[in-house]
Amino acid sequence: MKIKATFLDEISHDIPHQNWGAKEWDADFAYMKAVGIEMVVLIRSGYKRWQTFPSKVLTKSEKCYTPPIDLVELFLTLSDKYDMQFYFGLYDSGRYWEDKDFWENGNYEREVNVNMELIDEVWKKYGHHKSFAGWYLSQECSRNNGKIIEMFATLGKYCKEISGGLPTLISPYIDGKKNISQYTSETTRNEAVTLESHEAEWDQIFAGIQGAVDIIAFQDGHVEYDELVDFLIINKKLCDKYNLQCWTNSETFDRDMPIKFLPIKWEKLKLKLELAAKAGIENAITFEFSHFMSPQSSYMSAGHLYNRYKEYIDAP
Repeated sequence: MKIKATFLDEISHDIPHQNWGAKEWDADFAYMKAVGIEMVVLIRSGYKRWQTFPSKVLTKSEKCYTPPIDLVELFLTLSDKYDMQFYFGLYDSGRYWEDKDFWENGNYEREVNVNMELIDEVWKKYGHHKSFAGWYLSQECSRNNGKIIEMFATLGKYCKEISGGLPTLISPYIDGKKNISQYTSETTRNEAVTLESHEAEWDQIFAGIQGAVDIIAFQDGHVEYDELVDFLIINKKLCDKYNLQCWTNSETFDRDMPIKFLPIKWEKLKLKLELAAKAGIENAITFEFSHFMSPQSSYMSAGHLYNRYKEYIDAP
């Protein structure tokens, strides 16, 4: 079981920025390529008032700050250079779809409308790159609440319509015991979704987004290790039912420690990859190579994780 893809997290609110420029990013793409990564996914092009490129749409409608560099152009250029696929991640307002109005009244149109304008802008500006291969719907969810189905269905279909059918990806999470806020030192909670509820709710979601979303990559860090394979089996069964590609998002950071977040222990990552393979899942994406697995990460232990993983994939 190998990691075929990674998210690129340049608009983050809960892990430190590494302040890389073009030289460091070029080196990181080379490190990715050396361990078989074939696809990079911009996890979000903007979050609240921060953005990865000088978007006219986001600057005007969301009052976003103008960034010093066009990271989308840089990532696409590097993807072209290293023969990787690039998936563009949409804008996360951090408020429209997360507020009470969304969950109680289903007012998801504001989140959708700004993203539809952004999709138009991005495809016109960057669609010529050979590496532009798909889209990532960046809003994360774990349950069938609010208007999640309507939002994913609308945005996924619009991405496809604009780009001639390029595939779309989502990376939801499981509402397990480790679904804990990053702003607390706690690592587990008593409440957790049951296997039965998880299956029933995602059966409904998949039915509603079929044709709009192509790849489902559930995050694998929110449940205990001895529960994981059962949830992965359900995810795979539901994806097969609705003809969706089932990936695993094998997180390379550790949710078991009070410090949020540090690179994961190699033994834990290896176990999660093996459990995904046991469930019949063939492809893995990770969150996220550059912080938690890169030899040039600000965390020294990330480079050691890279070495252990490379030994693993190179072994006969």
